[in-house]
Amino acid sequence: MGPVRAVAVALALAALLPPSAAEPARLPPPHVAVRPHHALPAGRAALPQPPDTAGCLRLFGIRCYRPAQVQRAYDVQPLHAAGLDGRGRTIVIVVAFGSPTIEHDLGQFDRTFGLPDPPFLRVIAPAGPPPSFDGDDPDMEGWAEETTLDVEASHLMAPGAGILVVTTPVSETEGLQGFPEIVQAERFVLDHDLGDVISQSFGATEETFPTSRSLLGLRGAFELARRRGVTVLAASGDDGATAPLLDGSCCYPRPVVSWPASDPLVTSVGGTQLHLDALGRRTRPDTVWNDSDVALGADPIDAATAGAGGGGTSSVFPRPSFQAGVARAVGAARGTPDVSLSAAIDGSLVVYWSFSGGRATGGYHLIGGTSEATPLLAGLVAIADQLRGGRVGWINPALYGMAVSGAEAGIVDVRSGDNGDLFVDGRGRTVAVPGAVAGPGYDLASGLGTVDAPRFCAALAGVRLTG
Repeated sequence: MGPVRAVAVALALAALLPPSAAEPARLPPPHVAVRPHHALPAGRAALPQPPDTAGCLRLFGIRCYRPAQVQRAYDVQPLHAAGLDGRGRTIVIVVAFGSPTIEHDLGQFDRTFGLPDPPFLRVIAPAGPPPSFDGDDPDMEGWAEETTLDVEASHLMAPGAGILVVTTPVSETEGLQGFPEIVQAERFVLDHDLGDVISQSFGATEETFPTSRSLLGLRGAFELARRRGVTVLAASGDDGATAPLLDGSCCYPRPVVSWPASDPLVTSVGGTQLHLDALGRRTRPDTVWNDSDVALGADPIDAATAGAGGGGTSSVFPRPSFQAGVARAVGAARGTPDVSLSAAIDGSLVVYWSFSGGRATGGYHLIGGTSEATPLLAGLVAIADQLRGGRVGWINPALYGMAVSGAEAGIVDVRSGDNGDLFVDGRGRTVAVPGAVAGPGYDLASGLGTVDAPRFCAALAGVRLTG
């Protein structure tokens, strides 16, 4: 399904539009899950200035958050003040195609929001150079937006970490397409010891692979990462308890999950909704991300409901040993997600990109999805690596051990919401796929819960913070 719904909300030029013109149209769910998956309440125009929460509520009836609000929500600001910002570590962002303007865009993002530039931002293409950027190609445009989100979200969490963008020349969609190139690129990174944590904001429904064996044959990079002590993360998906079919249309009429998030060697990152005030203080506890009842799309090409955090049980992988303690929730299969962070469209992250084309417009935009949650966690892993003075590696066993200590180890339970999904299939029928309901402890809607950065990073690193 390409980028795991980097759900973008491209804002109108608010200063030039009367409030009535900026109100989003209420559209029904789409018949087809267009790649990339966007929710566009005002077409593809962009704001020349970054919006604030009050402005987003006034114009679109949804909240948006600037980087400082997200930093405060996860309590990373005290870490940064103490010099714990991921310095000495490298975050690896794996994407198809990449963005032609990512260096410039991160610089503008940093200047706008008062963030320091990273020690370096490098782009490599070990599986072959991507084709020249074509803004009229919606697939390339979507991956450019994905690249922007991954880089800027990871950077706001770990502004001292280096960033390595690893591009591939073939778009990942569903089934096998794109994955051989991804495996080749990731093995290059691992063979040359180029990074400490790999962030993957993409996935394909397990059932879209020709056979389970064909999926299992792609795990070589993850097995190598485990041996090299490199942490691997993947977004759990943006269609709640279901996911797209092989042709990209939405969706399976029953619970399914996507790979690589379902792989036990990968940490599966689900989605929550933050409820923050203008300063980033919580007004209520986090809930499971589920915007599926809110149609945010006004663009007839990209009309889409906003989605919900992926989660469920694998049809390929049996329950791993680290999930033995949550067998009541996962049964005999690998359950996803493991943890969850901000992903809601009603609570979007403000980002910046400058590339343009047929439908793309440079400026400030809103974006969400588990494509946001995954790089946010990658930034926290980089900080944990810094604290440890070395890589924390494959973190899944540690996460489930930390959950026993709960808040003391920075694991914050999410007890409200569900990831059920409602969509209209190709025949115009409304299909409801029941999801998991959040409650005390592990659940298939939010995993172990969300995180509080200082305690989480310290527990993951196996150190005790003082002061």
